[in-house]
Amino acid sequence: MSGTEGTRDGASAPRPLSGHTTLRLGGPATEFVSAEHPDQLAELVRESDATGQRVLVLGGGSNLVVADEGFDGRVVRIATRGRRYDIVDGFVQLTVEAGEDWDVVVADTVHQGLGNLECLSGIPGLTGATPVQNVGAYGVEISEMLVSVDLLDRHSGRIRTVLADDLGLVYRGSVLKHTADAVVLRARYLLRDGGQSAPIRYAELARELGVQPGARVDVAEVREAVLRLRRAKGMVLDPEDHDTWSAGSFFTNPVVDADELPGVLELIAAHAGPDVKVPQYPAAGGRTKLSAAWLIDRAGFGKGHSGPGGRTALSGKHTLALTNRGAASTEDLLALAREVRDGVSSTFGVSLAPEPVLVDCSL
Repeated sequence: MSGTEGTRDGASAPRPLSGHTTLRLGGPATEFVSAEHPDQLAELVRESDATGQRVLVLGGGSNLVVADEGFDGRVVRIATRGRRYDIVDGFVQLTVEAGEDWDVVVADTVHQGLGNLECLSGIPGLTGATPVQNVGAYGVEISEMLVSVDLLDRHSGRIRTVLADDLGLVYRGSVLKHTADAVVLRARYLLRDGGQSAPIRYAELARELGVQPGARVDVAEVREAVLRLRRAKGMVLDPEDHDTWSAGSFFTNPVVDADELPGVLELIAAHAGPDVKVPQYPAAGGRTKLSAAWLIDRAGFGKGHSGPGGRTALSGKHTLALTNRGAASTEDLLALAREVRDGVSSTFGVSLAPEPVLVDCSL
């Protein structure tokens, strides 16, 4: 398969998608086009849909695993820019185009002395992906401050505004995830003025800041603390550090039904000992969320665990990140993911689900 890249009118040079994902993996696309304006983005997708051409809308590539064979179709890279602050009912409403770098957006809100996004510092990718994934970290999720999104409905070809309550936002997901029915063009978030953070909920972050959970802290202090914690886990992109050549957390924290939990805890106790303390957190519907990182480690996959041929490995800083050590293929990464998933399942009876979007490949 050959790939081409260009502006709206066509292209010339082969371009593997590995250059557009944080894993640095993925073969070429048949066609690669950048959209710098929302109308252009919508037009390119509509055009592909009208002709029956496959299309992959590409953001920052931070949550994407692309097959070694690449993508047989048109890749439309979101390169739209722009953000605006407005006062709405005593709050500050931030409107951001989908192609804005997410961490640049967060940094700007902190610079403006606005709270609510500071715990989401250092997360790679573009703004348009945040409602799709219901991005979250350190006790905060996008669902808490998202107001609405403008999206292209690919069935009707129309652009419409959808309220956050209608997006089915759940833990690391929404009705937009794992479907190509719509493309996010921009998003709106509600922020607080005054320079103070949202209440600190996450114990690790509270310890880093030297405060009690529930405290409010200067937003700049919270951002710096979050960045320190993320860097220590290899979760801030660094081209020189292979521990950051990842898609972030590869597996979501599993959520277990109430009737299944006793059996899971019994298996854990049998393997790790009856006195072991299992990290667990309440989830919606009376369910319980377990720590994927803890389960992976206790199943025998520690930090730095190497995949086939040493070309992939769990990060040396965080067991949830599957990393490309520099010469890996997508299939190498998937082989490691299968090993970890199957190991946790056989040891604890818990199924781990991948967090990234898998393009023309599967576990």
